[in-house]
Amino acid sequence: MTFSDIFKSSFLENVASVSILDMALAMALAFAIGVFIFFIYKKTYSGVMYSTSFGVTLVALTMITTFVILAVTSNVVLSLGMVGALSIVRFRTAIKEPLDIAFLFWAIAGGIVLAAGLIPLAVFGSIIIGVMILVFANHRQTFTPYIVVINCDGSESEKRAFDYLKDKTRKCTVKSKTARKGSVEVNAEIRLEKDDTDFINELSEIDGVDSAVLVSYNGDYMG
Repeated sequence: MTFSDIFKSSFLENVASVSILDMALAMALAFAIGVFIFFIYKKTYSGVMYSTSFGVTLVALTMITTFVILAVTSNVVLSLGMVGALSIVRFRTAIKEPLDIAFLFWAIAGGIVLAAGLIPLAVFGSIIIGVMILVFANHRQTFTPYIVVINCDGSESEKRAFDYLKDKTRKCTVKSKTARKGSVEVNAEIRLEKDDTDFINELSEIDGVDSAVLVSYNGDYMG
């Protein structure tokens, strides 16, 4: 090694390791796949508070993963350094919906496969995954579940209230019961064939029933 070799930089030698056409094509396809993932996420979201920033994150994550993998595949030494650099990254943002994890991995996997040059796999794989999520995530039960909270003055009024509920609902299941001197509180899960909730007014008018509360049951249900 000569004295001039010490000051010789190999930085410019990596400029042409990935062509402009490859970069433009990869980033454009990454953007398209990211937007498709964002569209599926928006269509299938069933939570309480929709977050637009998470949808934008999916698009950005697909593109970021693509250009990182492009850099890694062009230089073996850089790939080893990238592994060490990414190993110290920690994410502490809580995932509120279990399906959000699938969307995050989908965006990362799409960017990796695309940057590896497997364009048909990235495109058709994303389409298949999107259709699958649309079919299963949008599947909803026909009968709407609710929770009814009944406060009554004894076992006789409780029996009359449940006889009425069984007549007006498709399914009625006791979830919890609290008995105090002179009062009984019962929580029951019910399934309605229609969204008509006027029956709760008639339930509260039954002799011995002090109050009746109907609460929407938000979540996934079995049975």
